[in-house]
Amino acid sequence: MIHELFLLLSAAVQPSLAFPKLTGKDPLGLRAFTHIWPRHSATSNLATNSNGSDFLWLPQDEYSGPSFFDNFTFFTDSDPTSGTVHYVNQTLAFANGLAFFNETDGTVGMKGDDTTWLPEGQNRSSVRITSNPQYNTGLFILDLNRAPWGCGVWPAFWTLGGGQWPFTGEIDIILMHDNEHNQVTWHTGPGCTLLQEANYTGTVVGTNCDGNIPGNAGCGITEWSVASYGPVFDEQGGGVFAMKWDETGIAVWSFYRSAVPNDITIGSPDPANWGIPVASLAPEACDPLTNFVNHSIVFDITFCGDWAGNSYATSGCPGSCSTRLMDPTNFVNASWSINSLKVYKKQTITSTVSSAIALRVSVLWFSVSVLGSLVMYLSW
Repeated sequence: MIHELFLLLSAAVQPSLAFPKLTGKDPLGLRAFTHIWPRHSATSNLATNSNGSDFLWLPQDEYSGPSFFDNFTFFTDSDPTSGTVHYVNQTLAFANGLAFFNETDGTVGMKGDDTTWLPEGQNRSSVRITSNPQYNTGLFILDLNRAPWGCGVWPAFWTLGGGQWPFTGEIDIILMHDNEHNQVTWHTGPGCTLLQEANYTGTVVGTNCDGNIPGNAGCGITEWSVASYGPVFDEQGGGVFAMKWDETGIAVWSFYRSAVPNDITIGSPDPANWGIPVASLAPEACDPLTNFVNHSIVFDITFCGDWAGNSYATSGCPGSCSTRLMDPTNFVNASWSINSLKVYKKQTITSTVSSAIALRVSVLWFSVSVLGSLVMYLSW
């Protein structure tokens, strides 16, 4: 009897106040609040925008485990960077062990062919994958056990805009060649500049981001930590690379394993706690929203090519890149081992949301009070 009265009262106020529909399984209608207040962990970090509004970084997509490759497409065209590489399709990649899920430790792997001897000049098989989802801003957090390295090896973790390159932008988060350090690089159309006086710890190697300039070097920043790449990175258990892309600019951090912030580990990232980034592209000289549009995530491993090949002679590596490519044992370290890639979206928390919650709670308690009075009246 009481429950029926409660349902009748709810139905009476719902049309005018959009009160949560009450059900037997959810008698207080609390589930209906989830569409105006997103679910997040109790440890989520509330941050404040420059305009004074509050926001959270909430989970959007996760690439990990046996389903990692489900939302990626295997690239099979010729390498645009002129690498001595043959990018194979998904079937061949899995059949030849160039892409795989490791059931023992739950990691995902991608690598270049490290078993086949080649005639000089022949392309070595490898993989390049592109995410099907596209992004316009976000917080991208890549947790690695190891990253590819070695003489003649040119791996990258990057995002690429849809449409004609470079007008929708390219962001190279991990970009390495031979045995050098990581370089964060941006490629855009005309009009974007990397500010040398901005707040970052790396060293500037170019300030004009225009990819139409001969050489396509873009604007870049080199990270000098030996723990961010190569054998030292792998030996100490890898680490995390993070990119924050929003209206305040594009910033990149790297953390070796023992320095990974706890908020990343528990899934409640807060870049405000991470210190100065390795690299940062300020919005004053390059609008991050108009110059970077509809970005897909890309992983690849190429060999030699426009960068690793051209710089090989000055890298301290032996012989030539083309002769080194013949021996598969030179590429045993040319592999990715990935724990997860997580993408978070920026969710603004407005006063309207808070007011809506307060209104619904007020109506709920009013309803409970009226119901209580009816029960007392009927009992009396």
